[in-house]
Amino acid sequence: MVIKVYIATSSGSTSIKKQQQDVLGFLAVNKIDFEECDIAANEENRKWMRENVPEDCRPAAGNVLPPQIFNETKYCGDYEAFFDAREENAVYAFLGLTAPPGSKEAEALAKKMQQQ
Repeated sequence: MVIKVYIATSSGSTSIKKQQQDVLGFLAVNKIDFEECDIAANEENRKWMRENVPEDCRPAAGNVLPPQIFNETKYCGDYEAFFDAREENAVYAFLGLTAPPGSKEAEALAKKMQQQ
């Protein structure tokens, strides 16, 4: 399984650039395999991303903006959802991946299981 992050390399928005770097940096540091799909340089990527973000996750007005995160073709979420998952030590679950042993997320999961 490959995590696909839809980004825009030529975005004029500083906040979008920062969000993209935040997501890509986190994935790289945690050695999570990912593929960057540039929507600025590739019309097919832009079209695919916009068609595959679920209706209920789209903005009320305007277009879907990067970064958008998918596990292969399964939609994971946008930057806000990624940020929330990271705050809750639940990024692997957010990405549809198994947390590696020894990670904060795996430890939190183990603790939760013991409490049940």
